[in-house]
Amino acid sequence: MPDYLDDLRLAHVLADAADAATMDRFKALDLKVETKPDMTPVSEADKAAEELIRGQLQRARPRDAILGEEYGVEGTGPRRWVIDPIDGTKNYVRGVPVWATLISLMEAGEGGFQPVVGVVSAPALGRRWWAAKGHGAFSGRSLTKASRLHVSRVSKLSDASLAYSSLSGWEEQGRLDGFLDLTREVWRTRAYGDFWPYMMVAEGAVDMCAEPELSLWDMAATAIVVTEAGGTFTGLDARPGPHSGNAAASNGLLHDELLGYLNQRY
Repeated sequence: MPDYLDDLRLAHVLADAADAATMDRFKALDLKVETKPDMTPVSEADKAAEELIRGQLQRARPRDAILGEEYGVEGTGPRRWVIDPIDGTKNYVRGVPVWATLISLMEAGEGGFQPVVGVVSAPALGRRWWAAKGHGAFSGRSLTKASRLHVSRVSKLSDASLAYSSLSGWEEQGRLDGFLDLTREVWRTRAYGDFWPYMMVAEGAVDMCAEPELSLWDMAATAIVVTEAGGTFTGLDARPGPHSGNAAASNGLLHDELLGYLNQRY
């Protein structure tokens, strides 16, 4: 099996470059923000960070395909880099420090493309998380200054901490009643949002999280960090990996109950 460590090192280099670009414009008074056709915001920093990553990938991995949120797919083949230049753009443009660059390498295999490398870099929080297939998940300042991640061992809903982004998406999908029933059963709920709940599941600080609507670039990097930390990452349909257009992540022990509540009245 390939060890993917060279690809992981490259992903860190890409994240370093993106961090410098995004932090340079974070809280800038003249930051330009546009509205995309789907009515979500995109800043000049989103575009600049993705262009930067694409340029470095084209030099370092010219045979690999690239899929990014802002500029779509480029190239073909069994290896595809998946990029979200700023996950949490709404936070970014308002000066909230909870946003990250997500970089993943996906490789063709059984069941389609699967993530084999993931880096989640949140420079305004001073945090970074990463994983490579078969090598575990880590968090730290660098590859050499890192702590291994492990999900929690909480096995009862009444002891569990649940993270989510908002209520509106669940309501739009007709899943709000089940979601609210779940919140009444758990010990604690917090709406952290975006990439952060998944990283806290990987760290064992949160036991489960879910979102009703996501794109592949929102999930590819977070999925492998969660699974390499010993957790479970699926769609709401229980399909493993980042392929369902939504996500549920947990320590594994609570996953069936999590999906049960989110699907019970759907």
